[in-house]
Amino acid sequence: MYSKSLLTFGILIYAVGVPILEINDTHVFNPDWTPHVRIHEMWQLITNSSIGLFCLWLVWAKQKIVLPCVLGLFITGGFLLAFILQDFYGGSMKYLDGSEKTLFGINIGVLGFGIVFIVFLYTLFQGMKRKDGLQKYICFFNVH
Repeated sequence: MYSKSLLTFGILIYAVGVPILEINDTHVFNPDWTPHVRIHEMWQLITNSSIGLFCLWLVWAKQKIVLPCVLGLFITGGFLLAFILQDFYGGSMKYLDGSEKTLFGINIGVLGFGIVFIVFLYTLFQGMKRKDGLQKYICFFNVH
């Protein structure tokens, strides 16, 4: 139950929390963003939320741990990698006015997804240590 609760927390961060933070005038409805950028933003939000719903189903209906962890690591790790590579492609977590949302001096996206990434790793390794963990790890695409 502990692993399922940790997973649910992490999934809700990327599947519900991020859309709440980004469907507003700083992101999706930002008048300075081109329509092309907006469609990519909505695509990312819809895709990640859909994956999150699938992961919640896997965790609670199918009692799966590994695949939801791996998918969560892809989503949160993808963001963290994009942040690390931002100078390469001209990205930034700062708004056009130069402000940035931080907590304890750390960007909230990096802090939040960094914590959730660690939660997914921890849950993955805990699941693999369980008696049936290796079987679930090897057969993590078996969802029936």
